[in-house]
Amino acid sequence: MELNRRTVIAGAAAAGIAATTLGGTAHATGGRKPVKTLFGKLADGTKVYSWSLENGGTRLKVLSWGGVVQSLEIPDRRGRYANVSAGFDNLEDYVAKTPYFGALIGRYGNRIGKGKFTLDGKDYQLSVNDGEQSLHGGAQGFDKRVWDVEPFAKGSDVGLHLYYTSVDGEMGYPGTLKTKVTYTLTRHGDWRVDYEATTDKATVVNLTSHVYFNLAGEGSGTIEDHELQIAASRYTPTDSGLIPTGELAKVAGTPFDFRRAKPIGRDIRVSHPQLVTAKGFDHNWVLDKGITARPEHVATLRDPASGRTMKIATNEPGLQFYSGNFLDGTLTGPSGRTYRQGDALCLETQHFPDSPNKPKFPSTVLRPGQTYRTTTIHTFGC
Repeated sequence: MELNRRTVIAGAAAAGIAATTLGGTAHATGGRKPVKTLFGKLADGTKVYSWSLENGGTRLKVLSWGGVVQSLEIPDRRGRYANVSAGFDNLEDYVAKTPYFGALIGRYGNRIGKGKFTLDGKDYQLSVNDGEQSLHGGAQGFDKRVWDVEPFAKGSDVGLHLYYTSVDGEMGYPGTLKTKVTYTLTRHGDWRVDYEATTDKATVVNLTSHVYFNLAGEGSGTIEDHELQIAASRYTPTDSGLIPTGELAKVAGTPFDFRRAKPIGRDIRVSHPQLVTAKGFDHNWVLDKGITARPEHVATLRDPASGRTMKIATNEPGLQFYSGNFLDGTLTGPSGRTYRQGDALCLETQHFPDSPNKPKFPSTVLRPGQTYRTTTIHTFGC
């Protein structure tokens, strides 16, 4: 049950949070200039920095290593803050152990079958790092690079510009790709991600963010009681290597039907071949709206216990919902608690997996003279 505005503001005040009401929700006032601190050093001595931002009641910490969202704090219905992003409290674990916690993903988010594709009559072999497949850009994707970071304040918004140049042939991809990703915290507390890229040679691009969410708070346990809604009538079934078969299957009558909000745990253990293969949900939903000029609402996630909600808007045609199937209790977060299967989830806006090998899927080809642009907006509430 959603509490009224006065109760939310009172809870925020009790927690020592200055609050205002924007769109009926209480938010802390004022944007704070991004603060830069040393997070750690790589083995070669390269310094990795943490950037802290705050605006509209949302607090964000970002690393120059992989563009990682190291923490994302939002209030619950009583104004109590919690970090809702899984991750680590030290650089060493991000370098050696991370399953892409909070990272920027490129050049190609998700999987490319056997790490191969053909473009303009030329065959390319990519870095293979997931069985026979190339996953999230290969063994040294954008998540394992140090990004240049430039803070900014524009009007009532604050944020970071992140830059990385991927040279021709890196991880097998053609063309030198110049990438710019902008993280913005708006005065309303929205977290906006804008992706841009240009190339000097025809290539394929599919950038995304790999934050692991738990709206009850990092280290709080399962996300199976979270309620999820996805505006998609179809999804892309996969083979045993989690590569799409090419079919756009209907969700109606299957566990993949999230057109109306339902608890994630309701159907996750149903004996469905796709759930057995992926050990849960790890699939691309084909968004009903398709590719759009501007971001449109595609999904809502809600934690009934805390009241926290997250709405996602994007202009991308797909959404990968991953239910944390491969978290196995071997990783420990900042809370000191281990992450077990289903303790966090990902909602990755994207083009479809293996699109370079699926001519009927929306194209991910970028050519010289073109600019890749896509936007995803996360709106938080309680």
